[in-house]
Amino acid sequence: MNGMAMHIVSSFEHSTALELAISDLEEGGIEREQIIAVPLDRMGGQDRIFDTIHQSDGISLLDGAAVLGTVCSVLGATYGFVLPLGPILCGLIGLAGGMLAGFLLDLLVNRKKLKHRRKPAVRTEVVLIIRCHPSRAEHITQTLVRHGALGVGWLN
Repeated sequence: MNGMAMHIVSSFEHSTALELAISDLEEGGIEREQIIAVPLDRMGGQDRIFDTIHQSDGISLLDGAAVLGTVCSVLGATYGFVLPLGPILCGLIGLAGGMLAGFLLDLLVNRKKLKHRRKPAVRTEVVLIIRCHPSRAEHITQTLVRHGALGVGWLN
């Protein structure tokens, strides 16, 4: 390809639609050497035990433990003044017992959510780069969009 050339960049999920888009482009006169397909590796696919500020699964097993732990700790410390173990030890025992009870209660309440939580299907993306003449850019873009491109951009 001599003279002026531009690049059209698009992204697809790895599927048969991508293959159909490439074959349509080849049938439309785009040579195979003008098409580059780059599959992207999936990163960070591990499950996390604890939620972060940026990602949460919507299920928390620590809220009930914190609430019941606090309540039982205060009650244990209060009644510890009249018990032989004393307020500090009774407060710590109340904290441990309340946290355990809260955790188990949250586990029972969220049991169905935890059981039915499914991992999303691991899908990878493919970046497609097509070198073409600017006069063909609109037709190529329409072909990519028709075959389900996630996004399309032009690079002059």
